[in-house]
Amino acid sequence: MTGSKRWLVLGIFVLSSAINYLDRQSLATLAPPVRAEFHLSYEEYGLILTAFSITYAACAPFAGLLIDRIGLDRAIMSAVALWSLAGIATGFTTGLASLIVCRAVLGLAEAAGIPAAGKAIHHYLLPAERAVGNAVNQTGVSLGLVLAPPVATWIALWQGWRATFIVTGILGLLWLPLWSRTARLAPAVPFPKEPLGQDLGILRSRRLWAFVLANALSMIGYSFWTNFTVSYLVDVHRVTLAEAARYAWIPFAFAAIGGFAGGWLSLSWIARGLTAVAARTRACGVAAVLSLATAAIPWLPTPLLSAAGISLAMGTVAAFSVNMYTLPLDTFGGARAAFAVSILVAAYGAVQALISPAFGAIIDQYGFAPVCRIAAAAPLAAFGVLKWSE
Repeated sequence: MTGSKRWLVLGIFVLSSAINYLDRQSLATLAPPVRAEFHLSYEEYGLILTAFSITYAACAPFAGLLIDRIGLDRAIMSAVALWSLAGIATGFTTGLASLIVCRAVLGLAEAAGIPAAGKAIHHYLLPAERAVGNAVNQTGVSLGLVLAPPVATWIALWQGWRATFIVTGILGLLWLPLWSRTARLAPAVPFPKEPLGQDLGILRSRRLWAFVLANALSMIGYSFWTNFTVSYLVDVHRVTLAEAARYAWIPFAFAAIGGFAGGWLSLSWIARGLTAVAARTRACGVAAVLSLATAAIPWLPTPLLSAAGISLAMGTVAAFSVNMYTLPLDTFGGARAAFAVSILVAAYGAVQALISPAFGAIIDQYGFAPVCRIAAAAPLAAFGVLKWSE
């Protein structure tokens, strides 16, 4: 397959990542009206995030094994269909309990998204290109995050917040025939299937568990800002939902820029002779140091300046993340690519499940400043774990 065709096929696949994050980000965008209608505190809102995160974390390893076993195409189409239906069902919820159920099903299905992307990146790209491939996938993620504030807000102001979830769910269903046609044009050649015991054997790897801990730490800021940016702007700067939407997309655009910067850094260092693992670890270190500056976000006096500070936070986390999610591909190979990445996905889901209600309770009591400091410092701790495990 030619280089241009490989990137085109990956680009079509990455649209599923955009839809994935548009679906999940719609709730964060519409948190103020949803919380108001159902009379939810921040701690209760955190419980909804936890419901998503628990199933996301618990199901990710099984999703990774399934992708490696049944193949990329069948797995991703099943996952997109299920998460689209869960998104549509969210538009018909009647309270906290039904919201929790819908988000739990969404987490179950979306657990397959990033492992499937890892499988696609390993299949279609050359080894040196894979961090850039993860940056392309980060662009898809960022596209969903960027579109969520204006699109979800516009639909909510036009037809109510429930219509937003129905529309975004339908978009996922429309992606299915597009990928079906693309998959026939460039079918994925399956890797030889290893015995299940060998797949699970990587769980004995000390290096894998270092990746798990580092990813959990590095994604604390990502989880926080993807779920609380709109709420932060509305509550701290006293703007309306429509006004918050003018700013809330900016950080997620910078996440795409940060992702490409991180991918380019590791690619350039590989070209200069560093090993892939060393180059990606160094790029994570640069991102971690830059992230420390985001501790100052609570002292920024305007919504625009806050959006700029959050943009730096998201950009640095994305630069860290595209390299972090490439390290298992470098280390464990293509036959176990989805499973290896899925363990990192599970770590992200687990840490989000733990911190969401805890952060919500801290915000209810003390405001956003303590949480911002934690999010700023966490990537540096993650880099320390990577260096310790070398």
